Amino acid sequence: MVESGESSESVNSGGLEDITLDQDSRSEVLGAIADALDRYAFPELASKAQADIRQRLRDGGYGDIVSGHQFAETLPAQLQTLSADLSLRVYFSHTPLPELSADTHPTAEELAYQQQQSQRRNFDINRVERLAGNLGFLQLYGFEPPEFAGDTLAAAMICVAHTQGLIIDLRYNRGGSPSMVALLCSYLLPPYPAVHLSDVSWPAEQRTQQSWTLPYVNGPRYLERPVYVLIGPETATAAEEFAYTLKQLKRATLIGETTAGKANPGAGQRLNDHFWMFLPTGQVINSVTGDNWESSGVLPDFKVPVELALKVAHYMGLTDLSKQAQPMDQELGAALETVKKQLDQMQQDLISQLGGLR
Repeated sequence: MVESGESSESVNSGGLEDITLDQDSRSEVLGAIADALDRYAFPELASKAQADIRQRLRDGGYGDIVSGHQFAETLPAQLQTLSADLSLRVYFSHTPLPELSADTHPTAEELAYQQQQSQRRNFDINRVERLAGNLGFLQLYGFEPPEFAGDTLAAAMICVAHTQGLIIDLRYNRGGSPSMVALLCSYLLPPYPAVHLSDVSWPAEQRTQQSWTLPYVNGPRYLERPVYVLIGPETATAAEEFAYTLKQLKRATLIGETTAGKANPGAGQRLNDHFWMFLPTGQVINSVTGDNWESSGVLPDFKVPVELALKVAHYMGLTDLSKQAQPMDQELGAALETVKKQLDQMQQDLISQLGGLR
């Protein structure tokens, strides 16, 4: 492979469209990464990484890499070694990237389109129902902004208002709006006094953004009843914040598997026509722990396979209710027996499937 002037010469790399890189184009990307790190959420780590990158620039580092794909695969490994931050990523695009700034605000037309698309998904409020035995079930595929989803969330909370326990399913929730996290937390906590949920520190801006529960919600609060939150490896960012926050406030029992471990907010940063990076620019700080779940993930209180988490939560909720209801009402007793049989069968099926994979 021969180095070309810019590197926009199209080549084929393992079936993928690629470009060739020369020293100037490699230096351009490295210099852009060093500049972008000025906004990194951890200034001390940024200085360490910048010093390493600039030393490599002086030494003509990465001179043996002429593939765009290979360059994008190599850079994150080095950045993550220096920072221990798996969120630092570099990406390659064969197609030239548009000139977009991370600070660019969406237009009114773009916001209207986003709301329309969100509405088509029912604002990621996927299922709301009353389960057997009078437990509520709320499944969220994302945390859409309150200005989009607030009314629909209020309707969902009305639907489960008279249940005796609530299961919130975040197993396939990739996150979204921190403001929606605060709103849903507000439904589960008393209006007064307000509860300090978390802070986000933005070092480059010398600014801290606080998150508190709200004194008013547009629906009935869900208080003095148990809440069970289902989590798994696909639970990420804002969904993790919700689970982590309720766990630290001792307001929910978490059931499932450890979450993705993506805590700190950031943005995509264009490096040049063919490379961009994801850069964490803020640091989430929980009000109780003074820490967050970055890399470690949120740990469940009861670790079970994600496939069983809903049935386990249903059975656990019914069991908790049965201890309170004496004598036990007919629906609760029947539901407890049925769900126990279903859970036993699901466990046997899962064991059989795992055995077949060996």
